[in-house]
Amino acid sequence: MQGVSRNFFTLAIVYAICGMVLGLSMAMTHDHTQMPTHAHIMVLGWVMSAVFAFFYHLVPAARASRLASVHFWLAAVSGIALVVGLFIMLGGNASIEPVVAVASMAFFASMLLFAWIALTAIWKSDNVVATRPATAV
Repeated sequence: MQGVSRNFFTLAIVYAICGMVLGLSMAMTHDHTQMPTHAHIMVLGWVMSAVFAFFYHLVPAARASRLASVHFWLAAVSGIALVVGLFIMLGGNASIEPVVAVASMAFFASMLLFAWIALTAIWKSDNVVATRPATAV
């Protein structure tokens, strides 16, 4: 892996570790008020970042797009702001809700950007790999 795919996979691992630490903490304390934060970390962070990483790794044309780097930074910054804000909000500080809302919209924008990058890459005819029959040895 290289470039944006490596960045997304590194981010995915960090999310997975943070999500598991939060999950273990909730289990040990029997306080599950942060369950929505845990779910967002694991799905938004670990799963989606890993999917982005593997897509960019498997589709070099998408990885080569200048927008791929924009996608990484938009998803990384908004995703981190979202889960940190959610953690603070669920901890009892409702005044941070506007930050959570803006971060949510920014993460959604990163998904729309990914959709544009991905669909453009897979629908271009020059990215289709032609298969040829195996030759006998």
